[in-house]
Amino acid sequence: MSTQTSAIKQPQTQTQSLTNVRTITTLAMITAISFVISYLSKAIPSVMGFLDFDFKDVVICIGGFVFGPVAAAVVSIVSSVINMFFASSTGPIGCLMNILATCAFCCTASFFYKKFHTMKGAIVGLFVGIVMLTAVMLLWNYLITPYYMEGVSREYVASLLVPVFLPFNIAKGGLNMAATLLLYKPVVTALRRAGLVEIAAGAPERKSYTGVFLFALALLATFIVFALVLLGIL
Repeated sequence: MSTQTSAIKQPQTQTQSLTNVRTITTLAMITAISFVISYLSKAIPSVMGFLDFDFKDVVICIGGFVFGPVAAAVVSIVSSVINMFFASSTGPIGCLMNILATCAFCCTASFFYKKFHTMKGAIVGLFVGIVMLTAVMLLWNYLITPYYMEGVSREYVASLLVPVFLPFNIAKGGLNMAATLLLYKPVVTALRRAGLVEIAAGAPERKSYTGVFLFALALLATFIVFALVLLGIL
């Protein structure tokens, strides 16, 4: 009996070990890609010179949808720290703000998607993620910006919350939401074909994706126009 039990446990242990290796490999790849995307995003003009449209949240959010909110938090922290040392001039303050913004959006969206593993759950999670991103960053911009921008008073920062910080974070969150909806299915399909991600039960229905794709395109176009207005291009 003990021999049979041992024989059963050994394949299970090997399978679990293989799954862990795949998960770590995939998360490391997501972290590397998020750093590259963050670096490339710096080519996009900033709002007020320091508010960046960073699109690393898209790949981190996809990773969170696959592996859960804790994985999204870990990737957010690691990628932000790497970015601080190799591609950022904002130091620890910028790193902290990056972590807060990414976790507020990605972890919230991933949590909802884990609880409601449907396309509707993904959309609701992303929308709530935008709300959390905006609320968290309004608070932290109010607290941190006076220390970041020399010679700027807290009263001046408070006067910027509604006309600048609020629309910027809504635009940033909306762009990341739209891009996540557009890219999630093809990215996860590619990961499954590569054997890095297992097919999960309760995945979004294939028949519903066309409507979601068109919705995401319309959302992306809307927030691109919104961002261009914020940048003063339109």
